[in-house]
Amino acid sequence: MKNFLSILFLSSLLVYVGSLSAADIRIGVVDATKIIEQSPQYDRVRKSLDAEFKRRQKDLVAKQKQLKKLEDKLARDGSVMSASEIQRTEKDIRSRRRKIKSMSDEFREDFNIRRNEETNKLLRKVEEVIHQIGEQEKIDVILSEGVVYASDRVNLTEKVLRKLRQQRR
Repeated sequence: MKNFLSILFLSSLLVYVGSLSAADIRIGVVDATKIIEQSPQYDRVRKSLDAEFKRRQKDLVAKQKQLKKLEDKLARDGSVMSASEIQRTEKDIRSRRRKIKSMSDEFREDFNIRRNEETNKLLRKVEEVIHQIGEQEKIDVILSEGVVYASDRVNLTEKVLRKLRQQRR
């Protein structure tokens, strides 16, 4: 019964779509990934995030270098160190590793949260521009994901990029 209803629905849909002439429906296609990666807004977001997290990243790298020096010292001088000194150094190394791992996890989480916030803002802006172009050019449907081929005649990607470059905010 379900199969029969599905076939009936699909048949009705095909008859309806077939009855529409190609001139009645205008379709456009955009490559959202290309738009995001090539927009000046994306470049500005990337640079802003780099600047925002630069100090924390440098601090993390410096702590990793300090840990590496301590590990190298233990490996190099361990044979001449006293047992208590070796134990104290190993404890210090473990403690620093935990702190660095914690800092690294927190850094990565904070960075991902900020990147997602900024990416979502950019996606809303891109969507707004796509809607504007769709309305201006009286396009009925604009497709993005899952498009295997689109001719230049229906591909709106460059138009969207041009408009984003004009806005630059």
